[in-house]
Amino acid sequence: MTAASQDVDWQLELASLLERLSAAQRELLSLLATKRQLIVDRDHAALAQLAPREHALAAELQACLDERLQVLASAEEAGLPGNSLHELSAALPRSAAAALHQPIAEARARSQLIRHECLTQWVAVQRTLLHLSQMLEIIATGGRRQPTYAMGRTRESGGALMDQAV
Repeated sequence: MTAASQDVDWQLELASLLERLSAAQRELLSLLATKRQLIVDRDHAALAQLAPREHALAAELQACLDERLQVLASAEEAGLPGNSLHELSAALPRSAAAALHQPIAEARARSQLIRHECLTQWVAVQRTLLHLSQMLEIIATGGRRQPTYAMGRTRESGGALMDQAV
């Protein structure tokens, strides 16, 4: 096998991996958009129904990661850079590197969008949990706070969840 055919094999292997990763990332972005809307709509039943799709996507992304690690390990064994797909593609001949530049840049951009969307949803869910925790505390204490400095005395003022006259 000549050096040129080896380069074509690397280009094809990287292009195949990037296409698989791209499809998984697009599907995940679609799922995250759906999930964001369901969180806004407070549709808990539909959110629960997304779990199988999330698990399937997680498995596909893990498979992409495993394939990436395998490609990088093989590249390192062949004397090519094995730290990242970007470095590996840059070590290929100029035509192969140019063909892989845009798919790698797009995968990076989608990865950044995915991280941003996940963080946004995490913050929204955490705020909801904090709100629910505060509501439970109000219910549990009858809306009365424990005094900070007075020993044994309770504050008689404070809100309650329900009108006590009812």
